[in-house]
Amino acid sequence: MNFYVWYSKPKKLLLVSFLLLLSILLVSCETVSYYSQAARGQLAINLGRENIQLLIQDENLSHELRSKFIEIDKIRDFSETQLGLPLGENYSTYVELDREYVVWNVFAAPEFSTEPFNWCYPLAGCVSYRGYFSEKSAMRYAEKLKENGLDVYVGGVAAYSTLGWFEDSLLSSVLSRSINQIASLIFHELAHQIIYVPGDTEFNESFATTVEREGLRRWMRATGQRNDVNQEEENISRHRQFVELVIAYQERFDNIYKKDIADHIKREEKTKLQSSLRHDFSLIENSWGEYGLYGTWFSAGLNNAQLSTVASYNSLVPFFNEILNESGDDLSVFYAKVAELAELDEVERDRRLERN
Repeated sequence: MNFYVWYSKPKKLLLVSFLLLLSILLVSCETVSYYSQAARGQLAINLGRENIQLLIQDENLSHELRSKFIEIDKIRDFSETQLGLPLGENYSTYVELDREYVVWNVFAAPEFSTEPFNWCYPLAGCVSYRGYFSEKSAMRYAEKLKENGLDVYVGGVAAYSTLGWFEDSLLSSVLSRSINQIASLIFHELAHQIIYVPGDTEFNESFATTVEREGLRRWMRATGQRNDVNQEEENISRHRQFVELVIAYQERFDNIYKKDIADHIKREEKTKLQSSLRHDFSLIENSWGEYGLYGTWFSAGLNNAQLSTVASYNSLVPFFNEILNESGDDLSVFYAKVAELAELDEVERDRRLERN
């Protein structure tokens, strides 16, 4: 049983036209520019598609790429038959990009709050980021936000879901990853097409992360990687430690911001707490041995915008894991229960999720 809305191809093709028209009708020049670049970026991806099956048959294709494309075809089949994900023509095409990432997301938060700023869009609802197909454009917008006194964080994104409006393509930005990492990505992005609540990034991303992890476990077992499952579980455990540490520190930052003290003192305490977070993580990382996955993340400023990204994508994963366990690890039952939550109004859903 699937819990997603199927859009006809004519409707999908109208989306780019809709975005272009919207960019013309809206008054703000900045808004016009933003929606125009979004439409152009998606259109470029659509026009750059190459059929993976035809590429596999191309004798000029490298052995490495052919092997990956063949494995990705197996992942696609597994997604549909074993995980109940809405496959369609998703990831049946390939797009070669001229850049490291497909988009760059801009995150922002007030100087004295870890609550992320939200942007609202016609189709996706309100989300805690603003995406650009150009790094320069993302950085330019980020600088404007900084000038307004906001904490800002910019992160490159290797792939994203169009939520069923288009068949998503495999992008060159992910090909350097291992097959298991690509499988995780595909499971995650397809999960967004099952259930997506406009305006609730925390719900959507935590659900997709839960599906991604469960899907990877099953994929690894099905492909004879049983000895590697324990290593994957250890990686998940390490990620959980990272998330729990950051979320705990978010509360400490918020406690500082709530104090009735001068702003310059808040800034001093904020800087000290950022150093403390780095130190405490270094202790955890040392206990892991050689891992180093979060080095780049901790090399950034650790401002409020950056901290907010961790909670947005992970905080409800334990909650969804409980639902999965209660479902007897039956994914169709799990999807149905999560779909019921998604249908609730915001107040009731927050109550069920115990969010304040």
